[in-house]
Amino acid sequence: MIANTSINLEQLKKQIKDKAKELGAIDSSISGIIIPPESQIKFSNWVDQGYHGEMNYLVNNLNLRFNPKLIQADTQTIICIKVPYLTKPLSYHKERLNNKSQAYVSSYAVGRDYHKVVKQILNNLAKYINQLLKGYAIDHQFRAFTDSAPVMEVQLASQSGLGWRGKNTLLLNKDHGSMFFLGELFTNLPLPVDESVSSHCGSCTKCMDICPTNAFMGAYQLDARRCISYLTIENKGTIPEELRPLIGNRIYGCDDCQLVCPWNKFSKLAATTEFNSRHNLDSSTLLELFSWTEEEFYKKMEGSAIRRIGFDAWLRNLAVGIGNSAATPQATAVLVQKKESASPLVAEHIDWAITQLTNRLTAN
Repeated sequence: MIANTSINLEQLKKQIKDKAKELGAIDSSISGIIIPPESQIKFSNWVDQGYHGEMNYLVNNLNLRFNPKLIQADTQTIICIKVPYLTKPLSYHKERLNNKSQAYVSSYAVGRDYHKVVKQILNNLAKYINQLLKGYAIDHQFRAFTDSAPVMEVQLASQSGLGWRGKNTLLLNKDHGSMFFLGELFTNLPLPVDESVSSHCGSCTKCMDICPTNAFMGAYQLDARRCISYLTIENKGTIPEELRPLIGNRIYGCDDCQLVCPWNKFSKLAATTEFNSRHNLDSSTLLELFSWTEEEFYKKMEGSAIRRIGFDAWLRNLAVGIGNSAATPQATAVLVQKKESASPLVAEHIDWAITQLTNRLTAN
């Protein structure tokens, strides 16, 4: 066992953290594996109120979510990392959000699929740890995760000092804001655990106040069913008609609550080019993306997290965005033409968009 070896765990911890930064993380911490009972109760109450919508994977396997050891046997500690994804300053994203003819794809999704990038960093970190352990009688058992298993990522990161849970439910940090991905390396190494930090949201409610669809039921409580990220990504069916005008030009995800957060003026740019925009996803118009064929969509979205929502949801979201954009005869004509080959789901949203544009054209 490790306790019977001469390895210096404090030194090992420092080496791991230094390597994590070298690999692209802006910070890392060591968390214990105990999920506090109060956190378990809060999560259970949240799903009991139905705030998770149709994300049934959040309800399934609660025993695993509350007990990391059931996910990976012999886990003793969890290495948590933060990987920044911004490749352009916040001002750029604010400008494109305000340009109603432009399609707004959430800043985290314009580049390569973060699951692949963050997991690669974690696996490379594990390889490095294995090299450090050579010569010691240690059978290192590990497993890497990033938004890919029933893991309470924000809880683990916050309880080990990577930041605090903000009122928008995201992890916030005084030095890094919130525009980063979280990743975890479950390990059987008994590394020294880091302590939590205090919250620094104070009386600020900017994140809650800015939400276009009023998805926050209160501080730290999000009704996903009203959240634009849920509506455009997790939701597989119809977008509620009363929420469509509020979505604006956001076709995949939403950054509003982060763009106004005062702490995000300290956000760091990504150290990797993997998150650079692909196929002009951070500068294309709604009509340009709406013109893609199904074949183009799946080809261009290879290696992108967006591919998972499928072509129909992509067109559905774009139709809503066009319905909220400037009313022009060209936009209406494009919608009418696309409807000829559209699925019933997409056609319904196209009809809505045509009505919106027609009403505005008539009013003018």
